[in-house]
Amino acid sequence: MKLSALQAFVAAIEEGSLRAASRRLGVSQPALTKLVQDLEIELEATLLLRHSQGVKPTAQGQVLFDHAIKVAYELETAVDQIQQLGGNMRGELTIAAVPVAMMLLIPEALRTFSRSFPDIRLRVSEELFVDQLQKLRNGQVDLVVGGIPEGLPSGEFVTEFLMQTRMVVVARRSSRYSQVRKLAELSTAPWVYTGNSKKAGYAARLFESHGLPPPPVGAVVNSTLSLLALVGSGDLLGLMPEQIVTHPLASHDIAKVPLEEPGLPLTVGTIIGKGSVVSPAIRQFIAHLQRAAHHLKRA
Repeated sequence: MKLSALQAFVAAIEEGSLRAASRRLGVSQPALTKLVQDLEIELEATLLLRHSQGVKPTAQGQVLFDHAIKVAYELETAVDQIQQLGGNMRGELTIAAVPVAMMLLIPEALRTFSRSFPDIRLRVSEELFVDQLQKLRNGQVDLVVGGIPEGLPSGEFVTEFLMQTRMVVVARRSSRYSQVRKLAELSTAPWVYTGNSKKAGYAARLFESHGLPPPPVGAVVNSTLSLLALVGSGDLLGLMPEQIVTHPLASHDIAKVPLEEPGLPLTVGTIIGKGSVVSPAIRQFIAHLQRAAHHLKRA
């Protein structure tokens, strides 16, 4: 299977037409069509369906496309790592970070890292809860900066400590729940769960840690902005790192609920795949994160 044929096939699907794919790759349309046809002959399967607006993958074509994307990513990563090992610090890093890291660690780390390595492209996305780990597993991100879950498989991931925080209960300042002292009194209140389902999130873990059943789900969100907006606009309750509650970017309408029970401890660190090759760029970025965490601790 030729790499050029895979590239032609991927371009055809991403562009939606053979003509656009040929322009993107700088080859003639007949040449690109032949590359795709050679793939179909080799695999003994129809990979593309033509329609009035262009082309789309068949079921078999979608399978090949999904794997071809991963192959392309792995090859690009290999090229970057080879250049970096030779002292040419170029390439791209994709980083997923939890909100507390995005607010407190990432800005300083990006500032110093970008100054030292201006030719490394950085892609940073905010991720809540453990969805990051799945992206790390399938190669969508190179590095996770987030809460280190209990029971994380040591044979699958490598972690490094950055900072300790605590998830605290927050409510709108004028909420009827804002002065509650006992967690049990909030067991029937609606909560904002963070993650992709009501089974995930820190709210359930907090209640379970105190021997209480999970509270009702008022909403499920997967972004800090949504969490802040929902908690700040009604009687919904939420959990967030205590540093975010007092951060200038947080809503002034939100306050920590003065519960007698302590919040949920959270260890923030870096997570990488154990079996993956750690590039010089990843090692350098982790070092800059550690420096940012040290400065934060001293502040």
